Amino acid sequence: MRNYLASFGLLTAEELDVLETKVVYRKLQKGDFFIQSGQTSREVGFVVSGVLRSYYYSSAEEEVTYCFTFSNSFVSAYSSFLSQQPTVETIQALTDVTLLCISKSDMLALEAMSTNWLRLFKLIAEQEYIKLEKRIFLLQKETAEKRYLDLLAHQPEYLQMIPLNYLASYLGITQRHLSRIRKQLSK
Repeated sequence: MRNYLASFGLLTAEELDVLETKVVYRKLQKGDFFIQSGQTSREVGFVVSGVLRSYYYSSAEEEVTYCFTFSNSFVSAYSSFLSQQPTVETIQALTDVTLLCISKSDMLALEAMSTNWLRLFKLIAEQEYIKLEKRIFLLQKETAEKRYLDLLAHQPEYLQMIPLNYLASYLGITQRHLSRIRKQLSK
């Protein structure tokens, strides 16, 4: 996490040292939950290793996968974290996961110590917004085949590590449709 945050070029070595005193090491086993629907998010995790899946339930009570989080990424039920209201999402470990977690109160303390933290948190939030916008545009604008090809080109690790039923849900299609696309592209 230190190297990842240092790569932004905004924090001093001393600021990173302070952060290291505030993070808590946490391990999740495959199937464990980082947060469940109805809970309020009070922390952000940095994924050191492993894969997490974020999902919610549709009005038809079907699980809808909307996000995967891999190592060297932050994870949180972000809207709940910001609003301190219960979340509708669930974040579950697809593999064994190692995290470094920091509480909301400790993040606020960092922000109070230095404007560098504010700039960093703003930059990370902006990057997450851009990823979310790209995902929305793909879902609304492109065909299922194009969405799959985009995933293949930009995030091939998804295709290797994610069970097909979750991958199909993430792409907004049925598992049968995903199998047809994969078969057609392998010809």
